[in-house]
Amino acid sequence: MCKQKEDRIREFSDVQLQIEKIRGEIAGNLKIGEQIGTTVDEEDLSLKKLDEYQFQLQELQKEKSDRLHKVLDFVSTVHDLCAVLGLDFFGTIIEVHPSLNDSVGVQSKSISDDTLSKLSSMVTALEEDKKTRLQKLQELAAQLTDLWNLMDTPMEEQSLFSHVTCNISATVDEVTIPGALALDLIEQAEVEVERLDQLKASKMKEIAFKKQTELEDIYARAHIDIDSAASRDKILALIDSGNVEPSELLAEMDHQILKAKEEGMSRKEILEKVEKWMSACEEESWLEDYSRDDNRYNSSRGAHLNLKRAEKARILVNKIPALVDMLIAKTRAWEEDRGMSFMYDGVPLLAMLDEYTLLRQEREEEKRRQRDQKRIHEQLATEKEALFGSRPSPARPLGPKKVMGPHANGGASNGTPSRRLSLNANQGSMNGVRSMSRDGKRDSNRPAAPVNYVAIAKEDAASQMCVTEQAPASP
Repeated sequence: MCKQKEDRIREFSDVQLQIEKIRGEIAGNLKIGEQIGTTVDEEDLSLKKLDEYQFQLQELQKEKSDRLHKVLDFVSTVHDLCAVLGLDFFGTIIEVHPSLNDSVGVQSKSISDDTLSKLSSMVTALEEDKKTRLQKLQELAAQLTDLWNLMDTPMEEQSLFSHVTCNISATVDEVTIPGALALDLIEQAEVEVERLDQLKASKMKEIAFKKQTELEDIYARAHIDIDSAASRDKILALIDSGNVEPSELLAEMDHQILKAKEEGMSRKEILEKVEKWMSACEEESWLEDYSRDDNRYNSSRGAHLNLKRAEKARILVNKIPALVDMLIAKTRAWEEDRGMSFMYDGVPLLAMLDEYTLLRQEREEEKRRQRDQKRIHEQLATEKEALFGSRPSPARPLGPKKVMGPHANGGASNGTPSRRLSLNANQGSMNGVRSMSRDGKRDSNRPAAPVNYVAIAKEDAASQMCVTEQAPASP
């Protein structure tokens, strides 16, 4: 009976000891390894009382387990935050409680209210620090990117700060790489931004002129005439005065480049047709020179290639009037839509087209005049033949009709004097149009408008072959 009582007292003592220990850990007034004592009330050693103590112990053990999990979660969070921020984890965590060091067992770690409160505050402070550092780093990354783009920094140099720019759009929770927000990394980025700012001031003129060159190239491709020298002088004056921020100046130039590209796109369709028209005019000029060549049908080397080219050129030349009409219509529609003249290298395109149309009409009138003159000449020859007969002259034997070289009026074999003068006048007129455009805007070999106007080869051949006969001598 005495032994049973001693066992019961021992059970009560163990349960009460564990209860007091856990209570001390929760209250935070029990030091690590501290021994405590307890007194058992021997007046009530019933099983019911023992069950009450054991139930109380289970509740306290559950609370301790929950607190321990919270502590470990806080410690893990502090560890991750310290890693990202580049802080000393052990030095930081022991500021809360020495038992949170890894050298202390899990069951011996502090689970007091004070420890949990300090851990919670530390996590909040570290998360705020992480947020602040990330914002600072993202600002520096954006500045670096702008400066790199501004000065066309090589990719090799940019890659040295890829660990900074990689988080330029990351959220706080996405940044988990150790050292990603370390203070020394942020300081390096600040130093680089300051260095590039100083470099930007010295390279500003070079950067601005590079953008100006890009702008001039866009206008040149669009055949828009601008005063490049005046624009460059204005840029120099703005930079030297210091009254404008470099970033604002470059932003304005970027805006001008964008507008120039948009204007070039609006002119693209018309410019493509202008190129076709000028190419056709080149073929027209070549065809006229080819038609003047008396040896063009000889079996010389490359003659068959020239014949094929002449056939294609005639087809192309016949399409010029329709192409010109289409160009005039589209150009007028463009001008009405924008309320401004369509300039081609400083010359109104409609003026070029109108002059071409006028010169072509003059050429057609010249052709009709030549045909009328030829018809009158043939009629006179026929009347002379009917009047005097077609007997051969005794001064020369009978033979085939001879093709005369020069005409009786002294004209060249490939046209009348008036036609030759008209063509020369056309050339002078169109050369005047070409002189209106700026040098360097167009290939010097390409006319701004057609130089010559070409008749169909058969008509040219007919105009060059005037067949006459001398009158017979009087008997």
